[in-house]
Amino acid sequence: MKTLFTAIFLGLIFSVSASAYKFRTVIIDPGHGGHDKGGQWGRVYEKHLALDTSIRLESHLKKMGYNTVLTRRSDYFISLPGRMTVANKYKNAIYVSIHFNYTWKQHVSGIETFYNSKQSYKLAQNVHRGVMSRVKVVDRKVKYARYYVIRRCKLPSILVEGGFVSNSNERNRMKTAWFRDAIARGIADGIQKFRRGN
Repeated sequence: MKTLFTAIFLGLIFSVSASAYKFRTVIIDPGHGGHDKGGQWGRVYEKHLALDTSIRLESHLKKMGYNTVLTRRSDYFISLPGRMTVANKYKNAIYVSIHFNYTWKQHVSGIETFYNSKQSYKLAQNVHRGVMSRVKVVDRKVKYARYYVIRRCKLPSILVEGGFVSNSNERNRMKTAWFRDAIARGIADGIQKFRRGN
């Protein structure tokens, strides 16, 4: 009897954890916007790169059957708490924040993905692998961080940094549609694998 009870209990746990991946909505949050340009070099602004990549990601996800929510669809500013007000209204969803990096060290390059909670780690892993399979850049790995949007989000949440605006080679790539689209496709690939429980 004890063995049977244990088996039933473990079965319930497994079914709950498996269903946690069965979301249908992806909250896509293009970083910065409006007066907040983000990282910039000349006339290349992070806010524009993030928005374009986010719109491309939305297109790919919709073709895959997902519901999508963009926190912004044009060049305007949203506060960090405002972004969380949008994201935390949803259940059975995940949150993906899209950014591009910047540093005064112009030789630094590569893509990295951040998470803050245990439930978000697997999402970060899958998305990062998806992106790295689409673009040939330095792999800066999956990392823990305390950024406001992934710390305060109640959903599985990640922040993707799609390369360094401050690096000339990566900046030139970012300015091309194929590179931004490759990042978007890689993120979509990773989201799909996460949902399947891979």
